[in-house]
Parts: sequence; structure tokens; C-alpha cells
Amino acid sequence: MLIIRPIRLSDYSALYRCAVESGHGFTSLPENEELLSHRIEHSLYSFAKEEITAPSDEGYLMVGIDSDTGEVAGTTAIEASVGWDLPFYSYHIDTIVHSSRRLGVNKIVKLLSLGNNYTGCSELCSLFLLPRFRKGMNGKLMSKCRFLMMAEHPERFSSTIIAEMRGVSDEQGNSPFWQWLQEHFFGIDFTLADYLAGSGHKGFIADLMPKLPIYVNLLSQEAQSVIGKVHDKTRPALKILENEGFSCRDYVDIFDAGPTVECHIKHIRSVRESFSSHVVIEDCASGVPVIVSNTSMENFRATMTNALFDAERNHVTISSEVAKALLVDNGDRVRVLVNH
Repeated sequence: MLIIRPIRLSDYSALYRCAVESGHGFTSLPENEELLSHRIEHSLYSFAKEEITAPSDEGYLMVGIDSDTGEVAGTTAIEASVGWDLPFYSYHIDTIVHSSRRLGVNKIVKLLSLGNNYTGCSELCSLFLLPRFRKGMNGKLMSKCRFLMMAEHPERFSSTIIAEMRGVSDEQGNSPFWQWLQEHFFGIDFTLADYLAGSGHKGFIADLMPKLPIYVNLLSQEAQSVIGKVHDKTRPALKILENEGFSCRDYVDIFDAGPTVECHIKHIRSVRESFSSHVVIEDCASGVPVIVSNTSMENFRATMTNALFDAERNHVTISSEVAKALLVDNGDRVRVLVNH
């Protein structure tokens, strides 16, 4: 059984392993001891923070734990509000028409315009599973547990939820989109730019990024072909979010041109369909597959199991093993999502 909980200081080694294995283009998990340690400490502060009425600088980093071995299987996270401490840049794909009535010419042209339009939004990030745990429903649990947290604690999150999807790059970390930018503006390779951004050193973006919109048709064919496309390893994560109601509104990442998807928190399928219920602890062999979480923030727990419902009494029956994992007892309230 995979159990989701807030990260701890003792999880540092496992987090570093995830950072190494996530590879190039995974900006939110840089291979940097100081930054990863700070991220754990900031997450501890965020989970412990009380009386929040609006999202600010909180960052909630969680890990999935194999209940049989105690091994960390992967990570998942939410940033409560992006762009306040560090700028959050993205490109918007704009469409304009160059037209001449006299010549009878109409030309549709696409532009990449740099902006900070997602400032203040909550961001889903750092979803990564170690290879041997990429099976069954683990990916869905790691992704959807965040929506149960949002449904239970909406005051901690923005009305708009976004996720930057990793764009196209090869095994050596070469991004076709960045290669064009590197040649004409930056002079540093993709892996270094990606590392600097993940390390919080984003000043070079404002210093070196072209100040005017970029005409897409001036880019190399290789760069144009990957705009709005995702890395092969990111397709399953994108599919989960699309099924939740997320879509791309023509915003792409400034490094690899991967799409940014968004959804209003009230329109996210798992937020809408999850419900509150009271626990009955009873070991049973039947039931329907669900994702279930407790209602705590500091001691958040979530897992996937089979459960029985009594709609009339608003009861959900779970096993003693699951109840122990969720830190709940008979009569306690939990949040439940029937797994689709």
C-alpha cells in the first residue's frame, strides 16, 4: 500500500535520489543539497502554518511511502502561490494578422510574448515516481491526493490551479526550443539554464531574454515543432490532468516550450466529486476502489483502498490497516474520492 504524507527531514536522501533520477527538465527538483534541504524545511513550515485565509508563500511537498518496506516511492507537491518571491515567467502564444487590402494579402502570424500572467496561481509540481513504483494506480494516487487536500482546505489555494508540463528534450538534456534561444540570446546550454532556474537564480532571464515578442516562424523548424508538446515521460501525468478538466490556454514554458495547463479549482473533477464521510473501521473483503485522505493538514495522509459506503448514514467502512495509515479512528471524518 502506498501512503502519502508530508515530507520529513529524514527523507532528504530519498528526495535527492528523486532529483537525480528525474533527469533534465525537471526544474522543481534540482540536484542541489542546500536547495532541497531548504525545500523540506519550507514544507514543514507550510504544513504547520495555521489560520491561513489566503495562499501566500507556502509550499507543500509530500512523499509516497511503501507501507511494506518504508521506502520512499516518489514525490508530489503544491505551491500555494507562485511568482511572489521569485518571478514566474511564461510565454503566451499570440496570433496576429498581417494584412494588406491593396495587395490582397492576409498572413496569420504567431508570436511568443513573455509575461507573468500566472502570478498568484497555485501550482501542481514535483510529481515523480521512481521507476519500480510506476505500476498500478500509484501515479493516479500521487496526482489526485493533491485535489483531496484542495477540496478539504480551499482557503490555502488560489482559484486558478496550474501545472507546467515538461517539454521535449533528449536523453542528453538537449531541448530543440532552447537551442534556438541559446544560439541567438543566451549562450548557455539547456541543462545549465534549467538548473539555474530551479535554483532560484532567474535574474538571467530578465537580463538576456528578448524584450519584444518572438515571431514563431523565425524559429528553426525543430524549435517550432516542439512548442506545446510534452516529454514522453510526462504524457501519463498530462493525461490525468486533462481528465480532471485541465487544458492549455496557449501558455508554454520559456525553456523547453512545454505546455502549461490550468483549471479553476471548483471545476477540477476530483475536487467536485470528492465528499466528506465518517469512518467505520471493519475489515472486509469487498468494496469499491477509492482514494481517501484524513482532514488534517500538518498530519495529512492519503492512500488508495477498497471501501464500503452507507449513504444514508454518511459512513465509509475501511480496514483497520487503512485507518492506522490515515491516523483516524471510528467516527473521524475523512475525504473520499471514488476512483475512476
